Amino acid sequence: MDRRQFIAGAAAVATAQFPILGANDRINVGQVGIGGRGTDHINYYSSLNKDCHIVAVCDVNQAARERAVALVNKLGGGTPKEFDDMRKMFESKDIDAVSITTPNHWHALATIWACQAGKDVYCEKPACHNLFEGRQMIAAARKYKRMVQIGSQSRSIQHKMKAMDLLQKGEIGQIYHARGLCYRRRFSIGHTPDEAVPAGLNWDLFLGPAQMKPYSKNKFAYNWHWFWDTGNGDIGNQGVHEMDVCLWGLGHGGWPQSVSCLGGKFIWQDDQETPNTQQSTFDFGGAQMTFDVRNLPTPPEGMSAALKPNYTGNIFFGDDGFLVIDQAGFQLYKSSAGNRISGDAARGAGAGRQEKYEKVMDEKAVEQSAWSTQPHMQNLFQAMRARDHKLLHADVAIGVRAASFCHLANIAYRVGRVLKVDQSTGRFENDDQANGMYTRNYREPYVVPASV
Repeated sequence: MDRRQFIAGAAAVATAQFPILGANDRINVGQVGIGGRGTDHINYYSSLNKDCHIVAVCDVNQAARERAVALVNKLGGGTPKEFDDMRKMFESKDIDAVSITTPNHWHALATIWACQAGKDVYCEKPACHNLFEGRQMIAAARKYKRMVQIGSQSRSIQHKMKAMDLLQKGEIGQIYHARGLCYRRRFSIGHTPDEAVPAGLNWDLFLGPAQMKPYSKNKFAYNWHWFWDTGNGDIGNQGVHEMDVCLWGLGHGGWPQSVSCLGGKFIWQDDQETPNTQQSTFDFGGAQMTFDVRNLPTPPEGMSAALKPNYTGNIFFGDDGFLVIDQAGFQLYKSSAGNRISGDAARGAGAGRQEKYEKVMDEKAVEQSAWSTQPHMQNLFQAMRARDHKLLHADVAIGVRAASFCHLANIAYRVGRVLKVDQSTGRFENDDQANGMYTRNYREPYVVPASV
């Protein structure tokens, strides 16, 4: 079946009448992609067996499918159907929703195909591989009235929800700066030669929308993150979580006026294409957002007291204090001076007094971080039963926005200059090279359509 036949058939299915899920109906889930994160999803869904049932698994690698079937069976879910091609899975009327944990370059097309086939979707972050894809995902979700939850699970974590509410209520005053920190210690991937495709792996399906290239170990498994064709570097891997929190807390809609990004791939001499160090700045006029990515040794920042090789979190700065948040909790500090003195009195006071900061709130996380995805999945089920995408904590539009800012930073890094952003279109002003990275050169038949 070619792409046009699939889309035509799927569109017909999507317009058909689907049964309404009752409050006690178990949702049948198909899992697409069974690497490390896909295995996590199987564990999470299996623990939610009162809400859902894994009825199918799909992966381009036969060994991964076999492991998945064995795991579902071990966890008491019976024997799910196996698929090597997601299009075949999406044709099944037994599936209510699909969970997508493929490499980044497949997220958009898999989501669009699933929407066209009448399936609701849980799609891992980042929502999309480029800016164009994000718009098409939103369009597909709305056209086919599908629930599409992006795996930005911070949106379903209680202490993060509470902290963002405090910011929106003005607890640190007017926010002028949001900062994202993505310090994940990683190491060189070295060099691996091109070689024959391993038995049981469909390399054509793995590459999908990306251009055909020879197989090598570094281009497969986890290291696909570090190649522009399939991944987005660490800013689009771990960093997109903190980018989402930055945007959430800053509260600015629309596009930044400009974006810049400096950095590089330092020290390592290997196959990796993406940088291991990035410093990005997004200028909104009355406020700004900065974002740091480091995969090399780095000291702690924020309120972290210990030297840790991995630290991810956010800092928000207001005219009356600041808030620091990470997976362990958040702390809110108030200024002793705040914004209560102005003019000559402020200048005189500033010369002779030292401002103090008082910690007024110290909230610890109550969830186990390893299982923070569970409430996010349950939120999808809630929206599915109500048929209301506004109930989603990380609706596709929210996930696409976070991913888009990662793409803006990466494009600025790759062209090596400050980029001005058109506020009405999100494209770059007078920069053909940067705008050329708005989308990609797709490989037939794996093409994200211009019209969904």
